[in-house]
Amino acid sequence: MATSYSLLLCFSLCFSLIFFSSSQTLFLPLTHSLSKTQFTSTHHLIKSASTRSVTRFRRHHHHQKNSHKHRQVYLPLSPGSDYTLSFTLDSQPIFLYLDTGSDLVWFPCQPFECILCEGKVENTSLASSTPPPKLSKTAAPVSCKSSACSAAHSNLPSSDLCAISHCPLESIETSDCQKHSCPQFYYAYGDGSLIARLYHDSIRLPLSNPKTLIFNNFTFGCAHTALAEPIGVAGFGWGVLSLPAQLATLSPQLGNQFSYCLVSHSFDSDRLRRPSPLILGRYDHDEKERRVNGTVHKPRFVYTSMLDNPEHPYFYCVGLKGISIGRKRIPAPGLLRKVDREGSGGLVVDSGTTFTMLPASMYGAVVAEFESRVGRFNERARVIEEDTGVVLPRRNYFYEFLDGGDGKGKKRKVGCLMLMNGGDEAELSGGPGATLGNYQQQGFEVVYDLENRRVGFARRECASLWETFSQN
Repeated sequence: MATSYSLLLCFSLCFSLIFFSSSQTLFLPLTHSLSKTQFTSTHHLIKSASTRSVTRFRRHHHHQKNSHKHRQVYLPLSPGSDYTLSFTLDSQPIFLYLDTGSDLVWFPCQPFECILCEGKVENTSLASSTPPPKLSKTAAPVSCKSSACSAAHSNLPSSDLCAISHCPLESIETSDCQKHSCPQFYYAYGDGSLIARLYHDSIRLPLSNPKTLIFNNFTFGCAHTALAEPIGVAGFGWGVLSLPAQLATLSPQLGNQFSYCLVSHSFDSDRLRRPSPLILGRYDHDEKERRVNGTVHKPRFVYTSMLDNPEHPYFYCVGLKGISIGRKRIPAPGLLRKVDREGSGGLVVDSGTTFTMLPASMYGAVVAEFESRVGRFNERARVIEEDTGVVLPRRNYFYEFLDGGDGKGKKRKVGCLMLMNGGDEAELSGGPGATLGNYQQQGFEVVYDLENRRVGFARRECASLWETFSQN
């Protein structure tokens, strides 16, 4: 998807109320307090997952006979400019971005070359200081005959993959190529790419309870070369290679639903932030609320159905009905209400993209309405918009920073709404119409109910939620 990174609406600060409405009631009020960290170039904030060059598959539910009995487990997501989770491979710590907009779990392996990564490493998280791991002695290459290999290669037949792997013709004809490894593959994001090979190995996920979950025969990509991707990614989208799909083979209860509750962004690595809880599996809402608040108070989740996307089945797409600013309702164009046969349209719920991106027409209407309200009291900071490529001011919608002054040595406090112009409808053809980024997901628990094919939202105190889980 071609994306135009123009304009963060920037003003001196005044606030209104915005919410999104899906085809079945999506919401999202902008009511959180502004972050106090200094602004960083948006080149380092955007982790776009809106464009993929490889076709993915919908997940299959084949479960191991001896599945684990966990109903749910909790993992910490490290704070920072992006949300990262960690696991252990042969006693080596691995840090990965959480990304619901892709379906591959991969990380850098020694030796590792990252092209155009100099500026991105310093602005990610402390995880970037950890050297790439070495493959353990127990790591085994995935066979060219496996479904995982086919999934990594755009559903290419195993016979073709085994031929690429130099399996003899007679062995291909008799399906006797198990000893030949899956060829390396190319995987692309909207802002980077990599070349990797698939391996099997055991990993350990650090949990709150139980302490550790051991995952045998886990499939992951080992990348020795990447472009603008210095840290690995845990793909949580639909697809047989994603982390939820693989968890489902270990335990259906863990793999059929997950949720997260994102604390506010911290672009300042020196600031101490509490982790965000990542919840794998189902839980009883009443039980959790009793632990959190001492009383039974069921959280008010609002659900909307996922839309099928025939061309991009790894995305979690929903229909967007409109955006409200105060009492003003801005209807969404038809492009955002459904997905057509070519895979165009809909709103992607994506934890791996920082900013929310809207089609140019709807973005323009939101900007105009905001400016008509806020512009009466605050000057629009057009110079800052041009310099940052970013739009307006409150915790999960507004970001506050100081500009370089007005030419007279006086610095001004500037706030930007974290919405971006995603391009016109012609540019968006063949891909998602809009993306709901993680900045707007802060302060909400977002539930991905894969079994019932729906996404749910509930307003939460995310930092307190993690403290409660870790204590219990």
